[in-house]
Amino acid sequence: MRQPIIFLIDDDAQVLSAIRRDVRKHYKDKYRIMAADSAREALDALTELRKQNEVVALFLSDQRMPEMLGVDFLREAKVMYPDAKRVLLTAYSDIDAAIRAINDVQLDYYLSKPWDPPEEKLYPVLDDLIEAWEAGYTPDFEGIRMVGYQWSPRSHQLKDYMAGNLIPFQWLDVMGSDRARELSSLHQLSEADYPALLFEDGRLLRNPEPSQVAAHLGRQTEAIETMYDVVIIGAGPAGLAAAVYGASEGLKTLLIERHAPGGQAGTSSKIENYLGFPAGLSGADLTRRAITQATRFGTEFISPAEVMDIRIQDSYKILTLSTGKEINARSIVIATGVEYRKLEAESLDRFSGAGVYYGAANTEARACMDKDVYIVGGGNSAGQAAMHLSAFARNVHIVIRKEGLEATMSQYLIEQIKVTPNIILVPFTQVVHALGNETLECLVLEDINTKMRNTVPAGALFVFIGAKPCTDWLKLELLKSKEGYLLTGRDISAHGDYKRIWKKERDPYLLETCQPGIFAAGDVRAGAMNRVASAVGEGSMSISFVHRYLSEE
Repeated sequence: MRQPIIFLIDDDAQVLSAIRRDVRKHYKDKYRIMAADSAREALDALTELRKQNEVVALFLSDQRMPEMLGVDFLREAKVMYPDAKRVLLTAYSDIDAAIRAINDVQLDYYLSKPWDPPEEKLYPVLDDLIEAWEAGYTPDFEGIRMVGYQWSPRSHQLKDYMAGNLIPFQWLDVMGSDRARELSSLHQLSEADYPALLFEDGRLLRNPEPSQVAAHLGRQTEAIETMYDVVIIGAGPAGLAAAVYGASEGLKTLLIERHAPGGQAGTSSKIENYLGFPAGLSGADLTRRAITQATRFGTEFISPAEVMDIRIQDSYKILTLSTGKEINARSIVIATGVEYRKLEAESLDRFSGAGVYYGAANTEARACMDKDVYIVGGGNSAGQAAMHLSAFARNVHIVIRKEGLEATMSQYLIEQIKVTPNIILVPFTQVVHALGNETLECLVLEDINTKMRNTVPAGALFVFIGAKPCTDWLKLELLKSKEGYLLTGRDISAHGDYKRIWKKERDPYLLETCQPGIFAAGDVRAGAMNRVASAVGEGSMSISFVHRYLSEE
């Protein structure tokens, strides 16, 4: 935690040196002492301090300065630091002005020169003022601050990236936060600059891409080596497990993630059926533990980075990234998982990121405070999101096409939902229309049986309707199911193109695709169970098959 500041201002170099010496002697252990020899210099410094989120506890200013009286300086300083204590340093002839300043600028005290001995005339006064300041002082957030519009898709994208990558930040809404408006004025931000990221040292990124944020924070966004034993694409539970086992068993391992580690599981507010955690754990906590474990074993992790293509040259696999750079690998584990399908309802796309969210969107939970929000979907992810949002929203409505949740949701979640009074099940219903100006305001719901429609106010809509595999990016010929999931193992041999593509004398390994040395693990694989534990198991298992493949080569 940075120390608060005691700020001294006097145009007389000898007096300034003396007061700085005495104040530093008594307060240096708990406070930073700053000094300026002119009011204008001091005001310029205060502007920079506000940009850097620094805290001033007390101003001690001389009254008679050539370019600005001390009273006038304190009046301007009060605008930037209204809670700081204000002390005027005066000569005997200025006492009347100091007394008037008590009302003019809410002066806390005035001190006459000289103040010797400080133990009697200086420290007792400042001690009382600082003690009073400390009693009312609440430390401000220290870290990255994000300033933007709450319902802006770009703000949502950046918040989602920051939260998903476990980067602490404070969100400040331009429309509802005085501090946000102050920072916007200090940094001369325009609408085109939002969202803006302000760092502790005063540096600023205007409307940045995630890759710019990663580079600014010193995150690795490019591969270091030219050849890897195994490259894992996707940092969900399957990919993270593969990274842990690959690196721990001595393989030169690279993990690539296009957005944020954890996948869909990483956005879960609470996973309660994962072995070894009887009280449950959040997806963010699981992700943090796994990333720490993988990197401790030596996994190289780059994010955000997106693989655009894979080609095979001899037995080597060459991955092309969106930047155009290439990475060479002896084997690959594809663990790109799935993404939620779009809801086919009129005008929903218009509000994507501005009230309509696909997935948990935990970063938007507080914005749902005291509002009615809607969830579409009846799976575990929808149930976990409903439980999380119920702590913020006035009511959470779960919209499903069926009569109940029993066929699609785990029983423990169904029981929790039943006893949560502000979660309301809306069966035999679908969302058919979204209304609003710049943000979502209302939804049109349709009864599937009667076709009757009802318009309801909605603060947000969270969609969890089925999933499609993230395999559209693959140009390499890999056999897939009709839904787009990667076929592996025995499923390949049943495909009509099996003999044309598979040229090895042995059969494919259990998690191996139709291209030797390229494996699939987790939800992206045809036949996989959509559970965190099974994804972790497949990711771990894939490395044993990688070892077998590499021993052949």
